[in-house]
Amino acid sequence: MRSNTSYLLFLGQVLVFLALFCFPALGSDPSPLQDFCVAIGNTNNGVFVNGLFCKDPKLVTADDFFLPGLNVAGITDNPLGSNVTAANVAQIPGLNTLGISMARIDFAPNGLNAPHTHPRATEILVVMEGTLYVGFVTSNMGNVNKLFTKVLNKGDVFVFPVGLIHFQFNMGKTDAVAIAALSSQNPGTITIGNAVFGSTPPIDDNVLAKAFQIDNKLVDFLQSRFWMPSN
Repeated sequence: MRSNTSYLLFLGQVLVFLALFCFPALGSDPSPLQDFCVAIGNTNNGVFVNGLFCKDPKLVTADDFFLPGLNVAGITDNPLGSNVTAANVAQIPGLNTLGISMARIDFAPNGLNAPHTHPRATEILVVMEGTLYVGFVTSNMGNVNKLFTKVLNKGDVFVFPVGLIHFQFNMGKTDAVAIAALSSQNPGTITIGNAVFGSTPPIDDNVLAKAFQIDNKLVDFLQSRFWMPSN
């Protein structure tokens, strides 16, 4: 009987330990402890882990939460025929700590929002005008990079999971417009071609030649052709 009692006591202690120390690790980030934290950028003295320093709430105005002009079409006269107009914490200081942002994406006919990733955000996209061919590629779990694609028309919605390579292409004969919402105040964008062939300083030719199974001359050509988008 004493042996069983000791075993049950030990089991109870283990369960309490798991409840106290393991389960919280599965939770999401804590909710903000204040109504807002309007960003004021870095200061000369201070340290921050995430987000930006807060403006004195007494000095906050409605303009800190406002951005005009998302109705204005972006200029698509560039090699890709697309333009991204961002609305994140850099443009709207009131987004700081709120974990959300958005963007307007304009496409000329045959315009492309080149394959890219958002390392800190899932994206949900709605087509406002035109027809887009969109898709994303899964990670290489099991050595399978599976492609999911869809043709979207006006009013259609598509989701791109966080961190995965994705793209949008205007397959119509007219301009197209989409609005994207992202689950981060600063989602970040890594455009694959620019990152690989347009880094500063450039990645060594031998590395890229071996990675893509091409010769060094082609690597040099691709590095000379990369284009850095304005946004």
